[in-house]
Amino acid sequence: MNLRALSFALLCTVPAHGGVEIDMEAFGQSLGGWLARKGKAAEYEISEAGYRTYQPETSPSPDGGIFISVRIDHRRGFMASDDHASLELSFAADGTLVSAQSSLALQGRTISSELIKGGASASTSVAAPQIDRAVKIGTDLVADLSSKLLREKIVEPGRVSFPAAIRHNYNLLYQAVRMKAETPTPGPVTSASPASIPTAAPHPQAAPSTPAAAPTPPPTPAPSIPPAEPKPATETKAPTAATHPLNAIEAAKKKEIPLPEIKPYNPSGAPTTPLPDKKSGLIEYGDVVLKLARDAAKDRAK
Repeated sequence: MNLRALSFALLCTVPAHGGVEIDMEAFGQSLGGWLARKGKAAEYEISEAGYRTYQPETSPSPDGGIFISVRIDHRRGFMASDDHASLELSFAADGTLVSAQSSLALQGRTISSELIKGGASASTSVAAPQIDRAVKIGTDLVADLSSKLLREKIVEPGRVSFPAAIRHNYNLLYQAVRMKAETPTPGPVTSASPASIPTAAPHPQAAPSTPAAAPTPPPTPAPSIPPAEPKPATETKAPTAATHPLNAIEAAKKKEIPLPEIKPYNPSGAPTTPLPDKKSGLIEYGDVVLKLARDAAKDRAK
């Protein structure tokens, strides 16, 4: 039932047009890129004259279409003021060009073209009536501007080719207009009554043609593996009094350490004469003999 309701809702969707828009990047690349005036304009040359086109301004029209306005400057040089022009195009909701108009401002003089509309007589091609109408509008627009510009007796090359620069922007801008992607608009969905939806008849169950399979025997349990016995923990013996490190240090302190034999200082390296073990008689009674000698010397002196 849910699948049928979903398919019924999809059939009730109504396609709607997304509107008209300008591919700004494509239009800028066709003019050389938006590199001038901080990325808001493109500069190029036509017939050795410099021109500048700014990014278009758009606004929606009441009939669902779009209105486009473009500013174009003629760059005359450093010491001269630039000339200005405007190009206005109107498109219908289906992307058809409805009308076009342009105007020039040349040092206080203003030249405006007529509002060129694309009527039924403007199209002569059956295969592509919209393109043929756009070509006819562009041709009439430039012809009207050129005739009015010649009346002003303009002789400067950049100003004479100004209508050609406007036609150049007209062609590129028309090619940059796109139709937005269409988004489906869901229509009203009516819920169908259960009585109006046919129900499928149940399929009869077929009789079993093969006998039932014999029951399978229960699986044999796997032989159980006894758990491994834990190994006894090894006992650590406590240190005895003989092996204790502190007792060993105390025993080493009580033991007498023999002092090394110290030899007297002998820088010459000559062999030393060992002293006698016992004192001789002269050494032992030297003091007494010396005293007797002194006493004898005194008696002689008297």
